[in-house]
Amino acid sequence: MDLNSQLEDLKYDYVRLQNDLDKRESVGLETDPLIKQLDEIEQKISNVRAKMRAQSE
Repeated sequence: MDLNSQLEDLKYDYVRLQNDLDKRESVGLETDPLIKQLDEIEQKISNVRAKMRAQSE
């Protein structure tokens, strides 16, 4: 899988989890696991972007 595809997949997962988080918050359910997953995806997005920058140099 190329880096652009990885980035798009990660962005899709991030938006999906963000929507799940909003739903859980609205009904008062626990959100800590989703917040942890969002943090992990943010780190992965950062790593993929760094690889993309390195390739373009």
